Amino acid sequence: MIFDRLINKETKLSVIGLGYVGLPIALAFAKKLSVIGFDIKEDRIQMMKKGIDPSNELPPEEFEGTDIYFSSNPDDLREASFHIIAVPTPIDKHNLPDLKPVLSASETVGTILKKGDYVVYESTVYPGCTEEDCVPVLEKFSGLKYKEDFKVGFSPERINPGDKNHTLTKIVKITSGCDAESAEEIARVYELIIEAGVYRASSIKVAEAAKIIENTQRDINIAFMNELSIIFNRMGINTYEVIEAASTKWNFLKFYPGLVGGHCIGVDPYYLSYKAKELGYHPQIIDSGRFVNDSMGRYVGKQTIKKIIANEKNPRDARILVMGITFKENVTDIRNSRVVDVINEMKDFGATVEVVDPGASPEEVKKEYGIELATAPSGIYDAVVVAVSHKEYLDLDENYFTSLLNSDGVLVDVKGIYRGKIKNIRYWSL
Repeated sequence: MIFDRLINKETKLSVIGLGYVGLPIALAFAKKLSVIGFDIKEDRIQMMKKGIDPSNELPPEEFEGTDIYFSSNPDDLREASFHIIAVPTPIDKHNLPDLKPVLSASETVGTILKKGDYVVYESTVYPGCTEEDCVPVLEKFSGLKYKEDFKVGFSPERINPGDKNHTLTKIVKITSGCDAESAEEIARVYELIIEAGVYRASSIKVAEAAKIIENTQRDINIAFMNELSIIFNRMGINTYEVIEAASTKWNFLKFYPGLVGGHCIGVDPYYLSYKAKELGYHPQIIDSGRFVNDSMGRYVGKQTIKKIIANEKNPRDARILVMGITFKENVTDIRNSRVVDVINEMKDFGATVEVVDPGASPEEVKKEYGIELATAPSGIYDAVVVAVSHKEYLDLDENYFTSLLNSDGVLVDVKGIYRGKIKNIRYWSL
């Protein structure tokens, strides 16, 4: 049994892809088993060898007391018999699934796969992808037969970047396998590290579907709130005040409007939509939710410009400060940040836009979006847009914003964090 061999350290467990999902898994298992952490980026490998998380999510002490070898050499994976693939599953410029990372990882594992090995996917995909798209790659490059020579499972990641409470071991883990034996063995392996317990899904497809509807459901709920925000703005009432009032009812779902980006909620619904259309069904609610959420950045930018024009100021002469560019609060990750839509919309009107962020890498922002991050605010602005509720921004007061704005400037508070605290300057939020 693979579980016994791992426990006795007769073989190793490997994790392919050491990003915000893969590294915590690798380190957690390395406290119990012998682990190989693999990533194609050698610079990241060198950082992890020094006890540094390139994603800035884990402190150095998480690396202590672990039996792990970090490598960018695929040949080192031959020492392992239980492989976990945790690479990104992004979308392309047409909002279609980009399976290149997960298929490339499957190819890498396929070249070193042995009889009796296990491969577990954690990358979020549409139902059927693991067995229909990934397994054939494993078979092709290994020359082995699925189920007969090697087993496959799916255990979706549930890591929430920036969340220090709902961490890997404290969240129930869904596991699945390609048959009864593999399902049980995979569950037992994960039970070694998951304190909250393991839920055994009936099949790989069910596990894939469970994961993708988690994020799709959240996307749709936020889209509803975003649409309400647009409606309530025309009515002259504040969405957050409406939500607070409505949430006094016990079964009201308390979601808030906002910018939906990142590599989960802003991406996963497109995977489900793609598969549905492939099967001949056009998902109206899912696609509508995506349209609303993908439009919100431009909406915020346009509303900001409207506030400036209302002051009889030409947008081409306007200076605007944007605070925060990461995809969510208290992370350094800028991938698929919808704040960029806000910035681009305002730039399209000719405004001069400066951007600051306490955690984002200036080099990464420049490379990804062509935007130069400022080290600090400079001068006086016609508008300040607080786009991300980083902890560094939570305690800022009205005096701070007064010092940044001209006499008729406007504070745009995307997340509503200063609601009720601003009395003497023009204020707008979703």
